Amino acid sequence: MNLDNLSKNQKLVLGIVFDAIGMITFIDIIWAPVSGFLMTKMYAGRKGRIAGMFSFIEEILPGFDVIPSFTIMWFYTYVFAKKPKTIEVR
Repeated sequence: MNLDNLSKNQKLVLGIVFDAIGMITFIDIIWAPVSGFLMTKMYAGRKGRIAGMFSFIEEILPGFDVIPSFTIMWFYTYVFAKKPKTIEVR
């Protein structure tokens, strides 16, 4: 399963769906490892692994289901993250 190749709009929609699933409180014990795994597949590299651990912990702890971790990660990746500067040489 490779969710890293999805477009940013597809990742946003999928993230909102995953956050909605995560708000169902009685499936936390099953959803916590699944959400951590899906987060690492949606976002590659170190930030994906860190977000996966955060998502797992957030889902396994009672009362923290309201945190939209997939949507927060999407905003971090596509809105707030610094983009590398390119220098144009003429």
